[in-house]
Amino acid sequence: MSYDGVGPRAAMRAVAFLTAGALTVPLLAGCGSDDESSKPLAAQDIAPAARNQVADGGRLRWAVDAMPQTLNAFQADADAGTTRIAQAVLPAMFRLDANGHPQRDADYLESARVVETEPKQVVVYRLDQQAVWSDGREIGAADFAAQWRALSGKDSAYWTARNAGYDRIEKIERGANDLEVRVTFARPYADWRSLFSPLYPKDVMGTANAFNDGARRKLAVSAGPFAVQKIDTKAKDVVLGRNPRWWGHPVKLSEIVLHEVPRDKRAAALAEGSVDVADIDPADVQRIKAAGAQGGSLFQSPAGGRTAAKALLSWSVLHGSDDKAADRERRALEKERTSLTTYLRQQAALRDFQVRKSLEPAYTQLALNGSAGPLADERVRHAVAHALDRKELAEIVLKPLGLPAVPVGSHLALSGQNAYADSSDALGGQDTAQARDLLADAGWVPGPVKEQKDPKKGGKAAGGQGHGSQNSGGDGDGTYVVGENDNVEDGKAPGPSERDRDRDHKDHQEKRGPGDDGATQLAQDGRQSTNDHLTQGGVPGAYAPKGTAAPAPGAAAGPLAKDGKPLTLRFVVPSGPGSDTLRKVADRVTAMLKKVGVGTEIIKVPDESYFRDHIASGQFDLALYSWPASAWPATDARPIYAKPAPAADGSLNVQQNYTRVGTDQVDQLFDQAIAALDEGEQTGLLRKADARIWAAAGSIPLYQRPQLTVVRKNLANVGAFGFQTPVYEDMGFLKKGAQPSGGASPKG
Repeated sequence: MSYDGVGPRAAMRAVAFLTAGALTVPLLAGCGSDDESSKPLAAQDIAPAARNQVADGGRLRWAVDAMPQTLNAFQADADAGTTRIAQAVLPAMFRLDANGHPQRDADYLESARVVETEPKQVVVYRLDQQAVWSDGREIGAADFAAQWRALSGKDSAYWTARNAGYDRIEKIERGANDLEVRVTFARPYADWRSLFSPLYPKDVMGTANAFNDGARRKLAVSAGPFAVQKIDTKAKDVVLGRNPRWWGHPVKLSEIVLHEVPRDKRAAALAEGSVDVADIDPADVQRIKAAGAQGGSLFQSPAGGRTAAKALLSWSVLHGSDDKAADRERRALEKERTSLTTYLRQQAALRDFQVRKSLEPAYTQLALNGSAGPLADERVRHAVAHALDRKELAEIVLKPLGLPAVPVGSHLALSGQNAYADSSDALGGQDTAQARDLLADAGWVPGPVKEQKDPKKGGKAAGGQGHGSQNSGGDGDGTYVVGENDNVEDGKAPGPSERDRDRDHKDHQEKRGPGDDGATQLAQDGRQSTNDHLTQGGVPGAYAPKGTAAPAPGAAAGPLAKDGKPLTLRFVVPSGPGSDTLRKVADRVTAMLKKVGVGTEIIKVPDESYFRDHIASGQFDLALYSWPASAWPATDARPIYAKPAPAADGSLNVQQNYTRVGTDQVDQLFDQAIAALDEGEQTGLLRKADARIWAAAGSIPLYQRPQLTVVRKNLANVGAFGFQTPVYEDMGFLKKGAQPSGGASPKG
């Protein structure tokens, strides 16, 4: 998981987000057609070129956020650098194509298939006969078995970040010959293709000491097109050199150097020639584009026009100011001239680069903490969701970059992936009137607010529990009576009572799991179900006094309160320089919530503590952060949406469900999907699970994140990869006179 500009450690399986979704309930939303999910919203942008157009040799210097703390991708502190190294130097049985679909890697596998399903699932891998480790040993069953034992979760001596999938294996053995590996599962596992990617040698996985410490700073044995040659902590470099035993397509580059460069220093690093490739933030895009533009704009000062320092110096000289003051101004002007000279020199160098852009396989969401406060009530969460114009929020981020501004319609997949379908209708779209109805139904109505104690001086900090707000709302002059004017307008989505009543009726037709009463359930034990208002007449107003006045549709909402306490939500946002986009989105969300009477208190926190001290610990009401899309959502999304459960020590085990909102039915759907070996059946179960997640309103997907990569213009087969796993052996510098083909990548 990450949010724009700040990346927490270990989360989901793919890329440094290591991690791990399905049961039978009616699909609440109309799932999209097959055509809807046939391709990504944006194509990858890597300047593809045929291998014969790429020169042999050269060093590629690639910016990373930080030096990797470990080379073991299965440890908790693995990061994006760890993943990049593993992709280049280790085997993977399956890699992702440009649509995010897993494909067999022919360099390692001749075939892999399920050969038995009864009495137990058996998968047979047939390895390429040329596949060997860099020490000359054949890749074989011993390596698979060692990795299974290390990651199975049965031996606590191994400090693993996850064991999803490996814990379902019963045994691994040699097949008909040395090239076959036979894997028998104790329980059916639909996502078996996610396993053994990457595959480490038995030397790394064979003992707990080797696993925990041996692969943190070195990888003596590899089996990819590259090998780890050197780790230079002083220079902040990881050097990858050609693997002399590589049997696949010959590697084009001589070296790949991963070099640590902070995000706010990347434009300067590119201009100075210390890196050739770097992911950048949206704020840097215009600078790179300006460098490549023709005309006088390149030679303007970043501040533009005559500077204040120059004007002040002229005034001092003209009016005979004292020498000390004039000298200070001269020094200030000289400093600015030096800065401008540096800027212009960098801009000239940046002409050799271009921005390659696509959409990252990750989406940003608005998280609603349902553990306490107003958001523990499902109706308030639904109201927040109905206040949002997700299309507008997507446009704020993506439209200025020339990328498709389409709101994400699924928690479990992105457009282009098999499991994707827009299930957002299970919750419904922007509807101010419905948001106000839901808030009134929950008891939040316009009224007097008691003076609240300042939380900084000992007051309560929970949302709606007495803290200041940056939103106060406007005045409304139209009224109607709650509980009397509750008819749904023709052509609009049914109100919450009708929708919930219909959903509960359908749920009773389905097979239930233990303890599932059909209503959306929160993490808190003993908390009143948020659908209980249906038993009190099933009409809006059950939690507000009969006859309470509420804003009419189209009227501006005033501040809302309950028992004299204002409806104010803590909105935690990061304060770092790379988080400008999130703060813009947060400001617009705040304005949208204000229109329905929901106040927000914006709390800006340092980047380094944003995730650790606020998101993971639950110290927020609203927050923006991102999850990567997985090719195996049944496995990887389960801990993100699982219903929190009490741990043995009395604490609440939320896994990665930081919103603390979950249901038994979603858990059951994930359980069924993980065991569904038929791909069509699994896809249907995942889409049903997603509809249920939408209905619970713990998180609201907003937009797919932009992927912006600055690349030297003569580099081919590298850039904004989108879903696809990079093909490292094909990357390189174009031959003189050669041009990118503009087609698909050679291997993807």
